[in-house]
Amino acid sequence: MNLNFLKEFFANFVRTRGLGHHFKRLAMFESMATTEVSREIPKQLSQELLAAANSDVDGLLLRLESHPDGLSEAHAALMRERFGHNEVEHEKPPTWWQHLWNCYKTPFDILLTLLAAISYFTEDMKATIVISTMVVLSVVIRFWQERKSNLAAEKLKAMVTNTATVLRRDLAEDAMEDAKRYFEVQLHPRTAQKAEIPIRDIVPGDIVFLSAGDMIPADCRILTSKDLFVSQAAMTGESLPVEKHAQHKGPDTVNALELDNLVFMGTNVVSGSAMVVVLATGSRTYFGALTQRVTATDRTTTQFQAGVNQVAWLLIRFMLVMSPLVLIINGVTKDDWLEAFLFAMSIAVGLTPEMLPMIVTSTLAKGAVILSRHKVIVKRLDAIQNFGAMDVLCTDKTGTLTQDKIFLARHTDIWGEESDDVLEAAYLNSYYQTGLKNLLDVAVLEHAEVHRELDPAANFRKVDEIPFDFQRRRMSVVVAEHDEHHLLICKGAVEEILSICHRVRHGEVDEPLTPELLAQIRQVTADLNEDGLRVVAVASKELLPTKEVYGVADEGAMSLIGYVAFLDPPKETTAPALEALAAHGVAVKVLTGDNELVTAKICRGVGLSDERVMVGGDVERLSDDELAKAVEAHNIFAKLTPAHKERIVRILKSNGHVVGFMGDGINDAPALRTADIGISVDTAVDIAKEAADIILLEKSLMVLEEGVVEGRKTFANMLKYIKMTASSNFGNVFSVLVASAFIPFLPMLPMHLLVQNLLYDFSQIAIPFDNVDEELVKSPQRWNPADIGRFMLFFGPVSTIFDILTYLMMWFAFGANTPEQQTLFQSGWFIEGLMTQTLVVHMIRTRKIPFLQSRAGTPLLFMTGLIMACGIFIPMGPVAHYFKLQALPLTYFPLLAALLVGYMLLTQAMKSFYTRRYGWQ
Repeated sequence: MNLNFLKEFFANFVRTRGLGHHFKRLAMFESMATTEVSREIPKQLSQELLAAANSDVDGLLLRLESHPDGLSEAHAALMRERFGHNEVEHEKPPTWWQHLWNCYKTPFDILLTLLAAISYFTEDMKATIVISTMVVLSVVIRFWQERKSNLAAEKLKAMVTNTATVLRRDLAEDAMEDAKRYFEVQLHPRTAQKAEIPIRDIVPGDIVFLSAGDMIPADCRILTSKDLFVSQAAMTGESLPVEKHAQHKGPDTVNALELDNLVFMGTNVVSGSAMVVVLATGSRTYFGALTQRVTATDRTTTQFQAGVNQVAWLLIRFMLVMSPLVLIINGVTKDDWLEAFLFAMSIAVGLTPEMLPMIVTSTLAKGAVILSRHKVIVKRLDAIQNFGAMDVLCTDKTGTLTQDKIFLARHTDIWGEESDDVLEAAYLNSYYQTGLKNLLDVAVLEHAEVHRELDPAANFRKVDEIPFDFQRRRMSVVVAEHDEHHLLICKGAVEEILSICHRVRHGEVDEPLTPELLAQIRQVTADLNEDGLRVVAVASKELLPTKEVYGVADEGAMSLIGYVAFLDPPKETTAPALEALAAHGVAVKVLTGDNELVTAKICRGVGLSDERVMVGGDVERLSDDELAKAVEAHNIFAKLTPAHKERIVRILKSNGHVVGFMGDGINDAPALRTADIGISVDTAVDIAKEAADIILLEKSLMVLEEGVVEGRKTFANMLKYIKMTASSNFGNVFSVLVASAFIPFLPMLPMHLLVQNLLYDFSQIAIPFDNVDEELVKSPQRWNPADIGRFMLFFGPVSTIFDILTYLMMWFAFGANTPEQQTLFQSGWFIEGLMTQTLVVHMIRTRKIPFLQSRAGTPLLFMTGLIMACGIFIPMGPVAHYFKLQALPLTYFPLLAALLVGYMLLTQAMKSFYTRRYGWQ
């Protein structure tokens, strides 16, 4: 057998099909330079993008069969039929026959097929039928379980969809015919409306609106833009966002990625807004071309996968040593090298955990389905393993600790007195902004009485907008009041607004901002913060109506007019949820961009210690070594930038923690991608949902706590199978070696070993549905391959002791000590071996006394009972001669019962000793 084939198999042993969207693959490209990426792109695609970038807009729309008012639904449907859905082909799941082939082409099934072929050519038809049946059943069960699991996971993933805002034209009843003759008839003016559609339904020619937080759904040409900054790090390796414009302003280039007026699938909008036309979708995009050429795996191996691979390789090495040893011993002592070869091959099969892929996939899929009932959607099945191992949860404050129902509590001037002027200015700012509207804007706009009094539509006209970004932490709108003058209104974080203010509003006049006034301002805002209010400063200035386009440079020499203060009360469930997470060994750390005083007030209210709060400036100053100590001592981090959040998560991981990060904003995306498990909510911005591994349908820590528990149950059940299989197989091989060395015939025929192995595997099918002891979900569960090796050495020989006792019983008590009596001997060991193998499922699944203190799940009880009955029926029933076995005397069974009781008692004693010394996971 090809050793590389085995290695490749185990390298992919427990990797489930990719369930995430294409964003998860972007990490592959982050280290590539622009020129390196460009070399990977087909020349034709690059030329098409360059041509689109250099075309005039009217000609481009004509070539795309589009229109300034967008496509109609009918026309979009026709384009979808022509180009297909906006999906990268690499992500399509395998067809049923490809999946069936993948389920078959394991080293184990190929080995069994080889054994069946040898049996056929040696005219041993019974062995041929049994082995072939084992192959068919193994493959079909695995195919059925994995297919069902993957379909269930796909349905869960479909519950979380990303959308894009497109322009749709309202066509009349003859829409379909008009669409078909789009360029052959003169269309009447149509009404264009914005519509939210799934990203997968985007087609070339669609007019798409982009704003901060959006993922760019396809390769697009910019038609209009306003302060548009796009993160292209995943495509080009550039760490900083790049500004994009409707017209290319840079030097001439043949590299499409360097063009200012093109944006690409897989990148995301950091700030600003734009209207774009889609040039290419799916596999015809820049990203689609890259994925077809990159052959590396799309995500790193998880800790659990690496551990399973290590155990599997341990068994392979053991198999490569033991199988030749069994072959030589039996060949020399029995002088039948063909039979010895078949027996050694059977030992090799018995040592391999061939049901592991099915058990892992089924367990993960079952966990995903159960989590969905708790309003937790698993995008990537492998994430469940990290869910159970998570010991630190980093979370934002707003909406997680708090109710996410912000309301405007105060609107004051700079002295803290109520001011309607401040509320009106804030209202105009929120009303006219088109970027990323947050809950603060919603709270302001709920004041309908201000809308009635101001009547923005009649009295004001929007001139321009300077969108929010996370460096400035403010946003501005410019409005014209009756076209007499322009008014720039800016709102944002207090410190950022103060940095651009030279004056303050005092009644009807503005006066200079003096150090004394600045101290008073800081005292007023601090008092508001200490009351748990989030303070947003509002500033304005009047401008002459001399221009229509404004930028960041215009945000200067402004007058501070006051503050709007918001209250977001803590959720009633937050404190109990934090207690429950702490009881399950999960430490919660709050990472927020909000003010430290507000954050401390909220944390006090939910039971988190606020004695030591670290702010972003402190994080900035500390080295990695210093920060590594600080993150352990602090639980609250305030005034953080996206880079600070990502750095804290990275440092926690380097400290040995399994870190979860929960966030829903564009500023959370870097940390979500860095964390071991990214957690977001279905109301999050696109980029956050794409970076996350798990989506919560309810933004609650209580939901998360339930998910952690279920993740640990899933992990525990997978670990059970590996422990059972490793220790059982290890013990069986020692038993075979002893028997081969001292017994003048084979202790079991190859067919017996294979049937026994098949029956044992059937009993494992129900493991994903087993109960899990409470103490196993109390603390984070880490994968430790060294534990498995030690566990194998402790518990494997226990079954060997009772196998040897069975040999002695059959040899002396029943006289099965000659080649003529070998069938009786083999029948006796067949039953005892299967009984102990099946009982080990119940003995090792818990540290408690099985059946009494901890009962297995009903499906597992039923399956193991059924298999034990089958194991007795085969030698004792009418089919015994087909398997070259024979009925045993009734006196055998009381002795068997005594052996099994002794086996259970010794195993329980070993469990107690092992648990005291090494613990039990």
